[in-house]
Amino acid sequence: MTTASTLLSPAELEVWRTLLRAQARISRRLQTDLLDGHDLALGCYDVLMHLGESPGGRLRMNDLADRVLLSRSGLTRLVDRLQRDGLVERESCASDARGLFAVLTAEGRARLEEATPTYRRAVRECVVSRLGPGELRRFGDILGRLAGDADTPAVPAQRPREA
Repeated sequence: MTTASTLLSPAELEVWRTLLRAQARISRRLQTDLLDGHDLALGCYDVLMHLGESPGGRLRMNDLADRVLLSRSGLTRLVDRLQRDGLVERESCASDARGLFAVLTAEGRARLEEATPTYRRAVRECVVSRLGPGELRRFGDILGRLAGDADTPAVPAQRPREA
């Protein structure tokens, strides 16, 4: 049964479609730049980035899957590929025999450091440079609400510029 509360107005539908187009365009650009410059897919970079930001360069596979927005099986396949390439290792969890950690290798950290300027440059060109400081804060707040992080601003009020 269709009710007025389940319908989207043409303007609401256009906003939704614009969000999807923007996300697809930005992701394609990041994917292209990372593949061209570093032979690294965006999903692989995302895994390496989360591991690189974690203490000891390690995360439990379940936690990593949640952070990179992949199913457990999708992450397993991706980590298999990264492990074959020598960028990630798996380690057993001493406190949980069923648990596994994904651990960034020295080669994985070097690859991440090499690819990060390319990633950040594309993010700056596709998003950050198109918004003024006030717009960036508002956009971060909106995205935080959409992501379910209503209490945490996505963009600090003052932040240093990154290279």
